Amino acid sequence: MELLDKLNWRYAAKAMNGEKVAQEKIDNIIEAISLAPTSSGLQPFEVFVVTNQEVKEKIKPIAWNQSVITDCSHLLVFAAWDTYTADRINKQFDLTNEVRGFKNEGWENYRQMLLSSYPQKDAEVNFNHAAKQAYIAFAHGLVAAAFEEVDATPLEGFDPAALDEILGLREKGLRSCVILTLGYRAAEKDWLVKLKKVRKSKEDLITEITW
Repeated sequence: MELLDKLNWRYAAKAMNGEKVAQEKIDNIIEAISLAPTSSGLQPFEVFVVTNQEVKEKIKPIAWNQSVITDCSHLLVFAAWDTYTADRINKQFDLTNEVRGFKNEGWENYRQMLLSSYPQKDAEVNFNHAAKQAYIAFAHGLVAAAFEEVDATPLEGFDPAALDEILGLREKGLRSCVILTLGYRAAEKDWLVKLKKVRKSKEDLITEITW
């Protein structure tokens, strides 16, 4: 299967060569991120695509000085909503009604259920829930990058508060949760590139419930 071949090809690149990724490939990866499923279809996150080299240089020191930060072509920051609000929920439900061209009683009842639940919860609980949705989209981006044969490095090794400040996320009601760098591997500099991929056996990973 082509997809499985490309997933076997991919790895978390530890060094990139600075080569630019074609915009068509970036657009396809972004579209895959947009198509990811999220709880109640709310898409409670935004993605910041950083190509400005000066901004990348600012991010590098707060991300363990990892070279892929500055040597990548595009740096994607996934930023989740800091909480759920009535305005945010209503905006997405209104968009659904607009795109579909009709209102559905069951859907409107579901809206009211969310409005009576999410905004009343602790903001940290809501952020953690929103961040999980961002990670689903992040995984779509990672797989799409492999399909496009673009190297990608998932990064949690950074100071979120510092990154939020660099990008002005808190003012937008957002908090960073994960980074994805996109580019092309610098094989001669990357200690990981020639090592075999290691995964659990299916026996250790999968349990089938047949009863």
